[in-house]
Amino acid sequence: MMKSGAVCAKFYRNSSKHLTKVERATSQRDERGSVMKSFKAIFSVAVVLVVAGCSQSRFDDSSYNAGANGVNGNIGAGGISDPASPAYFRETVGDRILFLVDQSTVNPQAQSVLQGQARWLAANPEYTITIEGHADEQGTRDYNLALGARRANAAREYLISLGVDGSRINVVTFGKERPVEICSNESCYSQNRRAVTVLASGLLG
Repeated sequence: MMKSGAVCAKFYRNSSKHLTKVERATSQRDERGSVMKSFKAIFSVAVVLVVAGCSQSRFDDSSYNAGANGVNGNIGAGGISDPASPAYFRETVGDRILFLVDQSTVNPQAQSVLQGQARWLAANPEYTITIEGHADEQGTRDYNLALGARRANAAREYLISLGVDGSRINVVTFGKERPVEICSNESCYSQNRRAVTVLASGLLG
C-alpha cells in the first residue's frame, strides 16, 4: 500500500499537470464563454483543498530506534530482547515523554522514562541522541516551534542532571509539523505533545 505522503506527492504532481492543461484549454476557448473559466476555478479550489489535507498527514515514527532497520541506518542489530539494542531502548526503556497543554515541565512519569534512558545511555556510551520536541495542533506555527524547543531542552537538561554528557545530546524542534495522531480532540493532542529521543551512533562534533 502506498503511504499517504507518497499519495499526496503523486496527486500534487498529477494535479499540476492537469491544471496546466485546463489553463491552456481556457486560453484557447475564452471566445466560447465563461464555462471553461468556471471549471478552472473549481478545479483549482479542489487541488488546494486536497493538498491542504495532505499537509495534515500523520507522521510515522515507528522506524525510530528500530535497530538495523531504523531511521538512522545500521545502528544496532539486536532485537527487543537484547538490552543493548535500539529496539530495547524504544520498547522497554521508552523513547518518548509526554507533556501537559502548553507545558514543558518534566512531570514525574516523564522523569521515570528519562531516568531509564540515562541508565541505558550510561551502559551504551557509543550512542549519541537527538531529542525532538513536538506540540499539538493548537496555536500558531511559531508558538509551537518555540514550545517544542522548550520541551526538547527540558528533556536534555534533565538527562544532563542525571549524568549524561551534554556533548552526546542534540535537540531539534518540529512544533506541530509532525503529528503522530490526527484528530481534533485530546486523545490525539496528548500523544502529539511529546519529546522523542532518537538514537545515533558516534560522538557529536
